[in-house]
Amino acid sequence: MMNFNNPLGPKPVLPTEENKETSNERVPFLMYDEKMDKIALYLIGNHERFRENIIIPRVLGGGYIKSNEEKTIERFMESCAFKSIMSCIIGLGLGGVLGLFTSSVNPNVEKQQTAREVFREMKSTTVAYAKNFAVIGFVFSGVECAIETYRGKTDWKNGTYAGGLTGGLLGLRAGVKAGIIGAAGFAAFSTAIDYYMHKS
Repeated sequence: MMNFNNPLGPKPVLPTEENKETSNERVPFLMYDEKMDKIALYLIGNHERFRENIIIPRVLGGGYIKSNEEKTIERFMESCAFKSIMSCIIGLGLGGVLGLFTSSVNPNVEKQQTAREVFREMKSTTVAYAKNFAVIGFVFSGVECAIETYRGKTDWKNGTYAGGLTGGLLGLRAGVKAGIIGAAGFAAFSTAIDYYMHKS
Protein backbone atom coordinates (compact mmCIF):
# COMPACT_ATOMS: atom_id res chain seq x y z
CA MET A 1 0.00 0.00 0.00
CA MET A 2 1.37 3.38 -0.97
CA ASN A 3 1.80 6.07 1.62
CA PHE A 4 0.04 9.18 0.26
CA ASN A 5 1.64 11.41 2.87
CA ASN A 6 5.07 10.52 1.57
CA PRO A 7 4.79 8.70 -1.80
CA LEU A 8 8.49 9.07 -2.51
CA GLY A 9 9.43 6.93 0.45
CA PRO A 10 11.47 7.82 3.51
CA LYS A 11 13.60 10.88 3.29
CA PRO A 12 17.22 9.92 2.52
CA VAL A 13 19.81 10.60 5.17
CA LEU A 14 22.29 13.11 3.82
CA PRO A 15 25.94 12.60 4.72
CA THR A 16 27.36 14.76 7.47
CA GLU A 17 30.87 16.05 7.90
CA GLU A 18 31.68 13.10 10.15
CA ASN A 19 30.60 10.28 7.85
CA LYS A 20 31.25 11.94 4.47
CA GLU A 21 34.70 10.33 4.12
CA THR A 22 33.63 6.95 5.46
CA SER A 23 30.36 6.67 3.53
CA ASN A 24 30.73 4.86 0.17
CA GLU A 25 27.01 4.71 -0.64
CA ARG A 26 25.52 7.00 -3.26
CA VAL A 27 22.84 9.17 -1.74
CA PRO A 28 19.71 9.57 -3.94
CA PHE A 29 18.44 13.08 -4.34
CA LEU A 30 14.87 12.21 -5.40
CA MET A 31 14.02 8.52 -5.53
CA TYR A 32 15.18 5.16 -6.76
CA ASP A 33 14.24 3.76 -10.17
CA GLU A 34 12.18 1.06 -8.50
CA LYS A 35 10.08 3.67 -6.74
CA MET A 36 9.60 5.55 -10.00
CA ASP A 37 8.30 2.34 -11.57
CA LYS A 38 5.97 1.69 -8.67
CA ILE A 39 4.54 5.20 -8.82
CA ALA A 40 4.08 4.98 -12.60
CA LEU A 41 2.33 1.63 -12.32
CA TYR A 42 0.11 2.92 -9.53
CA LEU A 43 -0.91 6.09 -11.37
CA ILE A 44 -0.98 4.89 -14.98
CA GLY A 45 -1.25 1.10 -14.74
CA ASN A 46 0.14 -1.44 -17.13
CA HIS A 47 -0.45 -1.46 -20.89
CA GLU A 48 -1.98 -4.91 -21.07
CA ARG A 49 -5.67 -4.30 -21.51
CA PHE A 50 -7.93 -7.12 -22.57
CA ARG A 51 -11.20 -6.59 -24.39
CA GLU A 52 -13.06 -8.80 -21.93
CA ASN A 53 -12.13 -6.51 -19.06
CA ILE A 54 -13.30 -3.24 -20.61
CA ILE A 55 -16.36 -1.89 -18.81
CA ILE A 56 -18.62 0.45 -20.79
CA PRO A 57 -21.24 2.38 -18.80
CA ARG A 58 -24.81 1.89 -19.93
CA VAL A 59 -25.64 5.57 -20.04
CA LEU A 60 -27.01 5.72 -23.57
CA GLY A 61 -28.29 2.19 -23.87
CA GLY A 62 -25.01 0.34 -23.65
CA GLY A 63 -22.10 0.01 -26.04
CA TYR A 64 -20.69 -2.49 -28.46
CA ILE A 65 -17.04 -3.27 -29.11
CA LYS A 66 -16.31 -4.19 -32.72
CA SER A 67 -13.96 -7.03 -33.45
CA ASN A 68 -10.98 -6.70 -35.78
CA GLU A 69 -12.82 -8.71 -38.45
CA GLU A 70 -15.77 -6.32 -38.34
CA LYS A 71 -13.45 -3.33 -38.62
CA THR A 72 -11.73 -4.91 -41.63
CA ILE A 73 -15.07 -5.53 -43.34
CA GLU A 74 -16.18 -1.95 -42.63
CA ARG A 75 -12.96 -0.54 -44.09
CA PHE A 76 -13.45 -2.67 -47.20
CA MET A 77 -17.08 -1.61 -47.61
CA GLU A 78 -16.12 2.05 -47.20
CA SER A 79 -13.36 1.85 -49.81
CA CYS A 80 -13.72 3.59 -53.16
CA ALA A 81 -13.32 0.34 -55.09
CA PHE A 82 -16.23 -1.35 -53.31
CA LYS A 83 -18.46 1.71 -53.67
CA SER A 84 -17.70 1.94 -57.39
CA ILE A 85 -18.39 -1.76 -57.99
CA MET A 86 -21.64 -1.65 -56.02
CA SER A 87 -22.78 1.46 -57.91
CA CYS A 88 -21.95 -0.30 -61.18
CA ILE A 89 -24.05 -3.34 -60.21
CA ILE A 90 -26.97 -1.21 -59.00
CA GLY A 91 -26.77 0.94 -62.14
CA LEU A 92 -26.74 -2.20 -64.28
CA GLY A 93 -29.94 -3.46 -62.66
CA LEU A 94 -31.67 -0.08 -62.66
CA GLY A 95 -30.74 0.57 -66.28
CA GLY A 96 -31.97 -2.86 -67.32
CA VAL A 97 -35.35 -2.30 -65.67
CA LEU A 98 -35.64 1.20 -67.16
CA GLY A 99 -34.61 -0.04 -70.61
CA LEU A 100 -37.13 -2.87 -70.48
CA PHE A 101 -39.86 -0.45 -69.47
CA THR A 102 -38.91 2.04 -72.19
CA SER A 103 -38.81 -0.58 -74.93
CA SER A 104 -42.19 -1.97 -73.93
CA VAL A 105 -43.86 1.45 -73.76
CA ASN A 106 -42.38 2.86 -76.96
CA PRO A 107 -42.20 0.05 -79.53
CA ASN A 108 -41.17 0.53 -83.12
CA VAL A 109 -44.39 1.10 -85.10
CA GLU A 110 -42.85 1.83 -88.49
CA LYS A 111 -43.45 -1.69 -89.72
CA GLN A 112 -45.13 -4.85 -88.67
CA GLN A 113 -42.72 -6.85 -86.49
CA THR A 114 -42.60 -10.45 -85.51
CA ALA A 115 -42.38 -11.54 -81.90
CA ARG A 116 -38.70 -12.42 -82.36
CA GLU A 117 -37.91 -8.95 -83.70
CA VAL A 118 -39.79 -7.32 -80.82
CA PHE A 119 -37.86 -9.35 -78.24
CA ARG A 120 -34.57 -8.64 -80.04
CA GLU A 121 -35.28 -4.89 -79.96
CA MET A 122 -36.27 -5.07 -76.29
CA LYS A 123 -33.07 -6.95 -75.50
CA SER A 124 -30.84 -4.43 -77.30
CA THR A 125 -32.58 -1.47 -75.62
CA THR A 126 -32.37 -3.09 -72.18
CA VAL A 127 -28.69 -3.95 -72.58
CA ALA A 128 -27.86 -0.44 -73.83
CA TYR A 129 -29.61 1.22 -70.89
CA ALA A 130 -28.02 -1.20 -68.44
CA LYS A 131 -24.51 -0.53 -69.79
CA ASN A 132 -24.98 3.24 -69.74
CA PHE A 133 -26.32 3.31 -66.19
CA ALA A 134 -23.58 0.94 -65.00
CA VAL A 135 -20.85 3.17 -66.48
CA ILE A 136 -22.44 6.31 -65.02
CA GLY A 137 -22.78 4.74 -61.58
CA PHE A 138 -19.22 3.38 -61.61
CA VAL A 139 -17.60 6.64 -62.72
CA PHE A 140 -19.72 8.91 -60.53
CA SER A 141 -19.26 6.85 -57.36
CA GLY A 142 -15.51 6.46 -57.88
CA VAL A 143 -14.97 10.15 -58.63
CA GLU A 144 -17.12 11.24 -55.67
CA CYS A 145 -15.29 8.91 -53.28
CA ALA A 146 -11.91 10.14 -54.54
CA ILE A 147 -12.97 13.79 -54.12
CA GLU A 148 -14.35 13.12 -50.65
CA THR A 149 -11.11 11.38 -49.63
CA TYR A 150 -9.01 14.22 -51.01
CA ARG A 151 -11.09 16.99 -49.40
CA GLY A 152 -11.67 15.16 -46.13
CA LYS A 153 -15.24 16.49 -45.98
CA THR A 154 -18.71 15.12 -46.62
CA ASP A 155 -20.95 17.83 -48.03
CA TRP A 156 -22.93 18.74 -51.15
CA LYS A 157 -19.84 19.97 -52.99
CA ASN A 158 -18.55 16.42 -53.43
CA GLY A 159 -21.62 15.42 -55.44
CA THR A 160 -21.50 18.61 -57.50
CA TYR A 161 -17.83 18.18 -58.38
CA ALA A 162 -18.31 14.49 -59.11
CA GLY A 163 -21.36 15.19 -61.28
CA GLY A 164 -19.46 17.80 -63.25
CA LEU A 165 -16.48 15.54 -63.85
CA THR A 166 -18.64 12.54 -64.70
CA GLY A 167 -20.83 14.49 -67.13
CA GLY A 168 -17.78 16.07 -68.70
CA LEU A 169 -15.99 12.75 -69.16
CA LEU A 170 -19.03 11.04 -70.65
CA GLY A 171 -19.93 14.00 -72.83
CA LEU A 172 -16.44 14.35 -74.28
CA ARG A 173 -17.11 11.29 -76.42
CA ALA A 174 -19.43 13.46 -78.53
CA GLY A 175 -17.19 16.54 -78.51
CA VAL A 176 -16.11 19.45 -76.34
CA LYS A 177 -19.47 21.21 -76.49
CA ALA A 178 -21.30 18.06 -75.43
CA GLY A 179 -18.77 17.62 -72.62
CA ILE A 180 -19.43 21.11 -71.27
CA ILE A 181 -23.21 20.65 -71.47
CA GLY A 182 -22.95 17.22 -69.85
CA ALA A 183 -20.76 18.57 -67.04
CA ALA A 184 -23.17 21.41 -66.30
CA GLY A 185 -26.21 19.13 -66.46
CA PHE A 186 -24.75 16.41 -64.25
CA ALA A 187 -23.47 18.96 -61.73
CA ALA A 188 -26.89 20.62 -61.48
CA PHE A 189 -28.66 17.26 -61.21
CA SER A 190 -26.26 16.01 -58.49
CA THR A 191 -26.65 19.24 -56.52
CA ALA A 192 -30.44 19.01 -56.70
CA ILE A 193 -30.44 15.37 -55.58
CA ASP A 194 -28.06 16.13 -52.68
CA TYR A 195 -30.21 19.08 -51.61
CA TYR A 196 -33.36 16.98 -51.72
CA MET A 197 -31.79 14.08 -49.81
CA HIS A 198 -30.44 16.34 -47.05
CA LYS A 199 -33.66 18.30 -46.68
CA SER A 200 -36.01 15.32 -46.64
